[in-house]
Amino acid sequence: MEEDETLQGETEKAKVETDATPEMSRRLSVSEFLCHCCYDILVNPTTLNCGHSFCRHCLAVWWVSAKKNECPECREKWEGFPKVNILLRDVIEKLFSDAIEQRKEDIQQNSDVARSLATFQKYGNDQIPTIPNTRRINPRGGFFSGVLTALTCVAVVLLGYHWSSREFEEDHLVHKPVAKWTAEEVILWLEQLGPWASHYKERFLLEKVNGRLLLTLTEEDFMKEPYSIENSSHRKAITAELECVKSLGVKPPQNLWEYKAVNPGKSLFLLYALKSSPRLSMLYLYLFDYTEAFLPFIHTICPTQEDKYEDTVTKLLDLKDPSSKQWREFIVKYFFLPYQLIAEFAWDWLDVHYWTSRFVIVNAMLLTVVEVLSFWRLWSRRELKSVPDRMWKHFWKVSTQGLFVAIFWPFIPQFLCNCLFYWALYFNPIINIDLVVKEVRRLETQVQ
Repeated sequence: MEEDETLQGETEKAKVETDATPEMSRRLSVSEFLCHCCYDILVNPTTLNCGHSFCRHCLAVWWVSAKKNECPECREKWEGFPKVNILLRDVIEKLFSDAIEQRKEDIQQNSDVARSLATFQKYGNDQIPTIPNTRRINPRGGFFSGVLTALTCVAVVLLGYHWSSREFEEDHLVHKPVAKWTAEEVILWLEQLGPWASHYKERFLLEKVNGRLLLTLTEEDFMKEPYSIENSSHRKAITAELECVKSLGVKPPQNLWEYKAVNPGKSLFLLYALKSSPRLSMLYLYLFDYTEAFLPFIHTICPTQEDKYEDTVTKLLDLKDPSSKQWREFIVKYFFLPYQLIAEFAWDWLDVHYWTSRFVIVNAMLLTVVEVLSFWRLWSRRELKSVPDRMWKHFWKVSTQGLFVAIFWPFIPQFLCNCLFYWALYFNPIINIDLVVKEVRRLETQVQ
């Protein structure tokens, strides 16, 4: 009997403790778990640096409307990006599961709140790479900053030396009239036509062909002694190039440095445009520079069967309109792999610009990775619908910058143009390596 009474007493005591739990929950919900924005139970409580906690959607609505990184209650500014207080959230969801589920349903049905939450989260995702507490990023960022600083100092010194000695102007025949060419400069012009032209170098040297004599030569002269150019394709190439020289009065540009010397503004524009917006820059070439730039570009990256084994420079002398097969190949790559087109074009010029072409290829690969990661981030956030709006903003930004440069271009010193050109060509790969690392770490953070 005594044992039965003891067991009954313990059971009643446990029942009393169980019955007291709802009363304790009700007291806590009023005194401890109240959001000071909506004055309701906290949902996904987010604690700020000052210690105050709010519903995450309430904080998002406040941030969207006020556009201030400060506490809604005490107005103290918060640093970084506020995160959900996991311990507090788990306690609230365990004590008041029914009330939390009901509130979550109400929040999901409110489109304005959902939109504010999405905007707030997007802002947070953009801030992830710049959070001060990410210690692993700082050393790597310092390394890249040090490399860029050292390379920039070296580049500025070299450019200053060349600019002061005026070697840029003297090294290019594109600025010197043909009639004033020496015999050595005629040989330089001949060698730049391709490796095959070196076979005729000695014949021109023996005859001491200078600029004036070169202008009088015809295709029949090249067939006879002392030139004796028996190969018809070689003879045709030299004659075609000579006709261009006669019509222009100077040597037409045949490589990157000569093209840059003749068109400094256009070369700088194309370099930055291909880096930031390759699709728009290719469209620009098609609309405004079809014969001089677009045709050589498309015939290089989408060659026909008979063009595949020709010399790089020789096959660009007489170009026809692209075939339907070339257009199909180009359009597919244009929309899905624009940077690959640039890499293929640079690959074909390795024998002309060995290291420069490799810099362009590496940069194109890095920018492809950045673009793929950006689309993956949009897809993972279910923000693909925002792509048209982003594209329009990007188009407006690029157009505004291009117009700004076009207006102030006459006032930009040539030295500054050279600095910008070589920075975009040789230093951007280092910057993009750092950008790829940040994008990968941002993706890892989202997955976690």
